[in-house]
Amino acid sequence: MLGITISERTVSRTLRSGPRPPSQRWKTFLHPPRPTDVDRFLHGADGYQEGAVRVHRAGTPSSRVLHFNVTEHPTATWTSQQIVEAFADRDAPPYLVRDREGIYGNEVRLRIALLHIEEVLSAPRSRWQNPYAERLIGSIRRDCLDHFVILNARHLKRALASYFAYYHGSRTHLGLDKQCPFPRPVLSMGRIVEIPQLGGLHHRYERVAA
Repeated sequence: MLGITISERTVSRTLRSGPRPPSQRWKTFLHPPRPTDVDRFLHGADGYQEGAVRVHRAGTPSSRVLHFNVTEHPTATWTSQQIVEAFADRDAPPYLVRDREGIYGNEVRLRIALLHIEEVLSAPRSRWQNPYAERLIGSIRRDCLDHFVILNARHLKRALASYFAYYHGSRTHLGLDKQCPFPRPVLSMGRIVEIPQLGGLHHRYERVAA
């Protein structure tokens, strides 16, 4: 975004790499840890985020989050309402990829059918079949929630809103040819300034006239 051409290999050699935590043993997966409060809050959003990543017909993700919400106790009624709100002012997509979470009850499936959306169910315990949503959820945790102590649902929603503003308008994506979901102009002239985002956790870099 700053008009600087540099090899990715050069960047990878220059960046400092911190120590990595030890790998989990296979027995870890037999006894998964109890979810934390953040995981439960995020789980209420995960169920919808799986239908919130718009994908171009050519197969390239646009990585745009169309709608999100947070609740401590997700229900089928709540999930159904999120689908209504997500497509209240836009055309519904032809397909919705979702897992087999019990929250998708008859009420949710009826709402999806009324919008003429075809459901595509992933196989049980096969998150890799919904890679765009899983990648988004991983980015949310790594880039945002792992760095904050979430106090309540309102705090989580405010943090996610700030993150999505950064995610859409400032964060570059390799899958979008190093562009943002909301494209930014590439500027090659002017002084480089940094703009703190998410309380200084991330930064946006731009050029301004000298």
